[in-house]
Amino acid sequence: MREAQERYFATFDDTELFYRHWPAQAPADGGPRRAIVLLHRGHEHSGRVAHLVDELNLTEYDVFAWDARGNGRSPGERGDAPGFEALVRDLDRFVAHIGGKHGIAVEDTAVVAQSVGAVVAATWAHDYAPRLRALVLASPAFKVKLYVPFARAGLKLMQTLRGNFFVNSYVQPQWLTHDPERVESYRKDPLITRPISVRVLLGLYEAADRIVADAQAITVPTQLLVSGSDFVVHRGPQDRFYENLGALIKERHLLDGFYHDTLGEKGRAAAVNRIRSFLQARFAEPLRRADLADAHRSGPSFEESEKLSWPPQRWSLADLRWRFVRAGLRFGGKLSEGIKLGLDTGFDSGSSLDYVYRNQARGAGPLGRMVDRNYLDAIGWRGIRVRRTHLHELLREAMRRLRAAGLPVHAIDIAAGHGRYALEALAGEGAQADSVRLRDYSELNVDKGRALIEQLGAGALARFDQGDAFDREALAALDPRPTLAVVSGLYELFPDNDQVRRSLEGLAAAVPEGGFLVYTGQPWHPQLEFIARALTSHRGGAAWVMRRRSQQEMDDLVRAAGFRKVEQRIDAFGIFTVSLAQRVGA
Repeated sequence: MREAQERYFATFDDTELFYRHWPAQAPADGGPRRAIVLLHRGHEHSGRVAHLVDELNLTEYDVFAWDARGNGRSPGERGDAPGFEALVRDLDRFVAHIGGKHGIAVEDTAVVAQSVGAVVAATWAHDYAPRLRALVLASPAFKVKLYVPFARAGLKLMQTLRGNFFVNSYVQPQWLTHDPERVESYRKDPLITRPISVRVLLGLYEAADRIVADAQAITVPTQLLVSGSDFVVHRGPQDRFYENLGALIKERHLLDGFYHDTLGEKGRAAAVNRIRSFLQARFAEPLRRADLADAHRSGPSFEESEKLSWPPQRWSLADLRWRFVRAGLRFGGKLSEGIKLGLDTGFDSGSSLDYVYRNQARGAGPLGRMVDRNYLDAIGWRGIRVRRTHLHELLREAMRRLRAAGLPVHAIDIAAGHGRYALEALAGEGAQADSVRLRDYSELNVDKGRALIEQLGAGALARFDQGDAFDREALAALDPRPTLAVVSGLYELFPDNDQVRRSLEGLAAAVPEGGFLVYTGQPWHPQLEFIARALTSHRGGAAWVMRRRSQQEMDDLVRAAGFRKVEQRIDAFGIFTVSLAQRVGA
């Protein structure tokens, strides 16, 4: 039996999470170290998956297993976390820790996860697009069987009225496995806890709905194991996930008679053998990822945007519906300042974004302010404000890293809008930048940005010029050479990857090795059709039709230009990402 080493790692909020490490017994000669990461079920801990280390019998691999936050020997209130998204970010930090502490790259890592852990892993693969070697999901809890009618809606209502609270799992150990030893050990295990917080449970549901619907964005080679007699989770969403999955290599296995604890079942050798074969095959070949360079010409996101750009048949029910919605917006523009600004300048304009950032409801009387507040509280605008917070965090992190490396901080934002978020982070109180240069194509935005520089008293540090963010030569000739480049909310508005590629190549020519790029993405949005049918763009009042880029597509464009992603943030809704990448040598 392989002996585990017990360790802790500091996650994103400095919480120390417990994990076990089983070092490889016979590393592959001459090759890189390789890792398998095991993720346990909800309510459980790493000790419950420890048996897999010997059963998989992959002695040339390091194996790691954590106790998720609020579980086992990790701290936190039992069954709770700041949100489901915190568990996903914990996993991102865990794999980064394995790379930094143990020297095993994510490209040489596979994840084997079960139940709630499988949803965490699938969400991570979708939202963070890790360059993972393989992913094994056993009975992912995409939809828990709550058995009580309208339970989910009721929990959501109670959360609104009471705030966060806890519910106990109804699951009995004999419903999980036919293995009597596993049943008895479950009953006696003092580290297993029955409560789960409602914010984690509802966050699990919301993330699962999104990931199942948009599984095309996951291209990691994936194996799905489905228990045939699962009393805990529904099978349907697992099937939809597999059907939508974008992986070039994928396989699905139905394990007849298995209960929910797939990897702890009495006949689990059938599952373990399939996992071993799948992992060995993936590590025997080079890293396999879909090539998304031409995703603007074909593929799911292209087809989605094509559909949205095609108008409904005239006088059809859909056409009448959207005519009514647009008329409602025009009426709302007479009451709400935010809606009026969107109608006048485009809902994607720098003026609209600056208004959203300020987040102060204004309108004609109390009714107008109420309409404006409802507008500002739309999920997309809430996500935009979270994006600003994440931009500030990663800009500060980039400045910290540059100072630590003894490099100056010369910042450039190539499409700044009014520049509020950049000026706050780079030229505000306590800022560390040596110089800040803002650019935008719009003369209106340049004028507004210059006024904001004066208002903030940042004239000695910052300047604002008119410029084209897609002019490769102009970007490459920037002087002084920027050590910190920012591209926020720009590439999401332009579907053409060739156009984005030219912009990134210009920045790569300008930013020296060791410098940084902060860039944003929008891998998902729940209101794409509303935006395309009802809202107008800053480009001549045309319909605002967006082509979503998966995080992998955006990261691959950045990587091809000569940058390596080192950090990422994403909002709890899964809409907007902010990433930090470092310029690397050829």
